[in-house]
This record gives sequence, C-alpha cells and structure tokens, in this order.
Amino acid sequence: MIRLDSIGKQNGRQIVFIEASATLLKGEKIGLVGPNGAGKTTLFRLVTGEEPPDEGQVSVDRGITIGYFSQDVGEAAGRSVLAEVMDGAGPVSAVAAELAELETAMADPERMDEMDAIIERYGEVQARFLDLDGYSLEGRAAEVLAGLGFSQEMIAGDVGALSGGWKMRVALARILLMRPDVMLLDEPSNHLDIESLIWLESFLKGYDGALMMTSHDRAFMNRIVNKIVEIDAGALTSYSGDYEFYAQQRALADKQQQAQFERQQAMLAKEIAFIERFKARASHAAQVQSRVKKLDKIERVEPPRRRQTVAFEFQPAPRSGEDVASLKGVAKGYGARTIYDGLDFAIRRRERWCVMGVNGAGKSTLLKLITGTTEPDAGTVNVGGSVKLGYFAQHAMELLEPDRTVFEALEDAFPQAAQGSLRSLAGCFGFSGDDVEKKCRVLSGGEKARLVMAKMLYDPPNFLVLDEPTNHLDIGTKEMLIAALSSYEGTMLFVSHDRHFLAALSNRVLELTPEGVHQYGGGYTEYVARTGQEAPGLRD
Repeated sequence: MIRLDSIGKQNGRQIVFIEASATLLKGEKIGLVGPNGAGKTTLFRLVTGEEPPDEGQVSVDRGITIGYFSQDVGEAAGRSVLAEVMDGAGPVSAVAAELAELETAMADPERMDEMDAIIERYGEVQARFLDLDGYSLEGRAAEVLAGLGFSQEMIAGDVGALSGGWKMRVALARILLMRPDVMLLDEPSNHLDIESLIWLESFLKGYDGALMMTSHDRAFMNRIVNKIVEIDAGALTSYSGDYEFYAQQRALADKQQQAQFERQQAMLAKEIAFIERFKARASHAAQVQSRVKKLDKIERVEPPRRRQTVAFEFQPAPRSGEDVASLKGVAKGYGARTIYDGLDFAIRRRERWCVMGVNGAGKSTLLKLITGTTEPDAGTVNVGGSVKLGYFAQHAMELLEPDRTVFEALEDAFPQAAQGSLRSLAGCFGFSGDDVEKKCRVLSGGEKARLVMAKMLYDPPNFLVLDEPTNHLDIGTKEMLIAALSSYEGTMLFVSHDRHFLAALSNRVLELTPEGVHQYGGGYTEYVARTGQEAPGLRD
C-alpha cells in the first residue's frame, strides 16, 4: 500500500534518513520506534505528503485514504464535540453536509422552480449516504467518544471548552470514525486513562486497515502491532513481531555485534603489535608489508550504538517509622460533588500502593490530601513524624524557572553538590552533552518531567507520591525509572495508566469506585487476576 524506497531526508544540519526503505502492506500493524528526534514524525509527514523526500521515492497506492493523528492539535470551537468528530468522518461527512443543504433548499419557497432538480439530486445523495452507512454515523461517533472517556454532557458540549488533553481525544476520535485504509497514529496513548487505552486497543485490533503508530506504552504496543520498524542513525530496519520480540532481537544483535567487534579488535591489536615489533628488521620486511596491506583491506566492525539508557541508583533514603500516613473519617467534595465521605486508609512502611479509578474518582485528590496540598472538609490526615515526602505532580513541571538551564535548575536545587555528580544525574535522566544547557522554557513535556524527577530523586525521600509519573516519558526512560524504583527502599503511593509500570512496582492496590473504596493485598498483577479486569471502569 505504501512504500518508501531509498529515502534521503535532511532537516537543517541534521541528517534524518540515508537511503532508508520500508513498506506498509494491507493488514499490517506497525510500531514505529526510535530515540527521540530520530525522525518518527518526519516519516509520518513524508507518507502524508506534507514533506517531500530529498532523495528516493514515497509511493502510495492509488485511491488509498490516509488518516493522520498527530500531537499538534489545532484550536477548535463553536460546535459540539459530536459535530466536530462527525465532520472528520471522510467522504460520508461531505455527503451528510450536502444532504443537509438539499433539505434546507427543499424547504425554501423561493427555490420552487428548481425543486425537480433538487429532489432528483437529493435522491442520488441519499442513496450514496445509505451506501456509506451514513444514518449510523451519529451512533458510531457517540460510541467512539464514549470509548475514549467522554460523558454524555461532554459529547453535547462545545469542543472549545475542552482542555488540550481532551481536544487530543477529539482529534483521535475523528480519525477512528473515519476508518481510513491507512491510519498513522503519533502517540495515540498519550492523555488516555487505562479504560480508554484498553478500549482503543480493542478498536485497533478489530480495525482491518493498515496501521503505523508510535507509542511510549509498551503493553499497548505489544497487544496491537505485528511488525516493528526501527529508525536508527538514518536507517529503517524491520522486525516481524511485537515490541517484546523486537527488544529481544535488538539485544541479541547488539550482543553479537559487540562480540564480533571485540574479536576484531583483538586480532587488529595482534597484527599491529607484530608490525611494530618487526618493521625495522629487513628480514621481516615482506611479512610486515603483507600484514600492512591486509589491515588496509579489512572492513572495520563498528561497536553497537549505545542506547541512551543510563542506570540511576538511589542514594539510601532515611528510614521512616512503620506508620507512614493515615486518613481517618476523611470527607472531601468540590461544590455539590462528594469525592470522599468517611474515608479510612493507612499506609505502612515499604508498601507500594497504586491507586485505581475512573476519571473523576478522586485519585489525584487523594494524593493532594496526603501531601497536604489540599485540606479535607472533615476528618484527619496524618503523616508520620520521620517521613520525608517527595511529591511528583503534573503542575510541578509548570513551576520550573523558564530562563534557567537544566544544569542551573539542578544547581539551584542542590547548591552543595559537586558539578560532576550533577552532570551524572542529568545524564541518567537523558540530558547529556549540550542538553544540560537547554533553557527550561524550550523543554518538551517529557524533558520537563525528567528534570522534575531528577530533582526529586537525587536526595531521595522515604515516601514517594507520584501522580502519573510516566506521562511524556519514552520507553527507555520508563525502563530506567522502573529499574531505579524497583530497588528503592522507601514507601510509594502512585497513580499511573501504564500497566507495565503498575505491574512492576505495586504491592498493594487501592480501588476507588462509585460503590466504595476497596483495598487489595498484592500488586496490580494480582488485582487483575482477582477481579478479572485490568481497570475498575471495565467491570460490570
């Protein structure tokens, strides 16, 4: 359906692709992977024709419809969420618009002399509308929006009143309703809660077109894709299988290449030693010349490129007492809406609680109550006397000083720390080389999240409270964070929609439902086994 043949592309001074080739065939579901800045978005733009290649050719089969969802969502306002989504449904939305115009024309007494032509055209358009299953369009649009977490009130409300994250969902719904021949989805899992993620997984698994997508959620990718295309150093490499298979094959290839490199280096060292030893001896001149020529002809094996996954190790946190935090008889509401009424909850040392619940269930409110950023309407919240608390909140990224560099932000937080230590810290969180000189104002969402986390974890608290810590983080950084937190000796309370993160780190589950609050011993994996569902909002 789509072919990229020997593509060359350069953005400014950065070479993005060098003679890169790949194909997307009917029914294939491709996961596009590569480090940040490797060219994933550029590849999408090449396929859609928004950018031409400098060299090579992009071929798209005639008549193929392409739906492209990107993170760059424009402003929309003035009509309902439902109308906005239906407008993006492709040919059927244009036919629906003409049908509405013809209905208005038929009711216009000033156009009576055109009525025969209008009625004839109406019959043609209505037949086309039926062929396109147009009369079910509104129902399908409402179903997609409900799957992505929209309430009935939101569906009927003005799209302009939504936050950026919800506008992203509207843009995604437009593409899903369109059901094009090819979907290009750039980070569709961002801004989605677990319930919406699982619904989207099911939708995409049942989608019979071709799909190419990027995602920082490995569980999401594993369940959908059957092929991985990796962008690395300007080349495109295809792997048949899911993300886990790709990761295993990549690690195996790196290991083999490293072994081959080391064998060649040992051989070269031996040859060079011989040449150096005997180059001054006339008796060995022929042998020396022979070996010099041999070395000149050898094709050098490169070592595998190092992935930017630096390990971060916690300094030991001070030990807290056994009672870390407790809520007794806590009530909390906003206006007429009650979030908690008589909540009792206790956290003990080294427990790792993940908090589960649908949007609006009160997950972030619970974290704010425990960290003291909001007060209960009734009841008490107590944090242990020897508890040193670290709180990662979404708004923390907005508090970074825009004119300070990454390194200056770390220096401001830890004025006594050695420069080498802070540079090592920055490197662990993906800021290497000149990246530490970036101003905070130009950082992406993921970079801001990494910087805030670096500041919080360098001098570690013994009680970590994390609200969606993996939002914006790429797979490599998530893996580093999971590895670091796995060896963390303190206590954790966190909210996350990343199932790999939940399964790897939790040993307790707090489930918030309309029927009440439920506590489960064992982590997220045990919770899924016990309830038969991956999230509370999926239960009957």
